[in-house]
Amino acid sequence: MSASPAADRFAALSSLAGALRETTPRPLRGRLVRAVGTVLRAVMPEARVGELCRIEDAGLTVPLMAEVVGLDGDEAILAPIGEVRGLSSGAEVTATRDVLRVPGGAGVLGRVLDGLGRPLDTAELGPLRGVTDRPCDASPPDALSRALVEHRLELGLRAIDGLLTCGEGQRIGIYGEPGGGKSTLLAQLVRGAAVDVVVVGLIGERGREVRDFIETQISPQVRQRTVLVVATSDRPAVERMKAAMTATAIAESFRDEGLKVLLVMDSVTRYARALREIGLAAGEPPTRRGFPPSVMAELPRLMERAGPAARGSITAFYTVLFEGDGAGDPVAEETRGILDGHIILSPKLAGSGHYPAIDVLTSRSRVMEAVAAPAHRAQARRVRDLLARHAEIEFLVQVGEYRRGVDPLNDLALDRIEDIRAFLRQASDDHTGFGEMLSRLGRLAA
Repeated sequence: MSASPAADRFAALSSLAGALRETTPRPLRGRLVRAVGTVLRAVMPEARVGELCRIEDAGLTVPLMAEVVGLDGDEAILAPIGEVRGLSSGAEVTATRDVLRVPGGAGVLGRVLDGLGRPLDTAELGPLRGVTDRPCDASPPDALSRALVEHRLELGLRAIDGLLTCGEGQRIGIYGEPGGGKSTLLAQLVRGAAVDVVVVGLIGERGREVRDFIETQISPQVRQRTVLVVATSDRPAVERMKAAMTATAIAESFRDEGLKVLLVMDSVTRYARALREIGLAAGEPPTRRGFPPSVMAELPRLMERAGPAARGSITAFYTVLFEGDGAGDPVAEETRGILDGHIILSPKLAGSGHYPAIDVLTSRSRVMEAVAAPAHRAQARRVRDLLARHAEIEFLVQVGEYRRGVDPLNDLALDRIEDIRAFLRQASDDHTGFGEMLSRLGRLAA
């Protein structure tokens, strides 16, 4: 008896489905139609925002990679990752259907990577080994899955450990003018932090400063636990932008292993400027200081990825550049509202040779109440009060109009100001243990 027509159709469909599963999908291809400024446009009706594309052209020695950053009808707006010289209209653009992936794990320790996660030190150390790839971009963990910041983090800097105590998983901004000592302070944090792994993101820096940081600021011993992600100021905007995400993704890979990670990023301002460059070129409208709306949306997405987890933590320090008091600077204002504390660097202190040039009275750690012991907090309040009192009477002292005996606390502030300044000053190669710091702080507060 022959099979029924329905059975024949079912068998044919099953055979067709099997053939389709074994078939390699035809890659999505398009053609370059425009290259103006820092973005490209290609006719690609099915392109997806965030995916990587490969551009091939006779004028290129190697294929050029680009990321889809926007869509305009059937056209994809692409941010190139590399030099566009040699491109011509009609170049073939192929969608990879994948996002940028970067290496993570023990294999990247002691290495220097570019903004896309590619090693820059292969001539010295060879290719990466023992790494696992992960997406460069990731969503921040939801609020209820986060652990609380409950344990202090010892950094070896008296001004911070004593008066601005930080916690494991805290996110802090370091605010100051160019040349105000931010990079030197970051180097001290890298050397002194009591963590398992350090990830350093140098974004938009001068090439000379990057080499100096690697060669002179980090000892070989510290470098063995450190990963450096570098995108200098001459690199394309998309690479500078991706460098911040790459550094964060690498830090996440170690946090997921249950390790304590220190992430330092210099600077988030240059990350925001790279976002601005891409956004404006893609056609976004400028708003405050020329920053398009997408920049203010991306800043919290990046910073919220750091923090404590059920296992492991990422404590993050982000430097922010500003002029004067920072009033009206959209990046400075936005990050202050996102982060768990801010450290303000004073040009006046830096000019007098007082380093680290931390203005303790205008700086704040929002988790100090949770991670510092009651006696420690009381001593810190006492020293801050003496600093504030001296700031009030300093002008009177300078012009010879201050009279002793009117206010005993003001007299005490004047007597102890030099000892307090000595406590807050610290050489770049000086590391103070937490116990010694508490002992000195207690004597100042007595």
